Amino acid sequence: MKGLRVLELAQALEADYSDILAICAILNLKATSRLSTLSFEDCKKITDYYEGKNKK
Repeated sequence: MKGLRVLELAQALEADYSDILAICAILNLKATSRLSTLSFEDCKKITDYYEGKNKK
């Protein structure tokens, strides 16, 4: 397996896929749709960013 699709990562994070695409744009990652495949390294970057922004 090469990684996860944007939609799969969004489901795992319980987030909307548009939020994940927005994070991809911020981090300059090449994802253009909910079906774009992300490497595990990119998934880690996105997860770290998402969780950092959503800490309470």
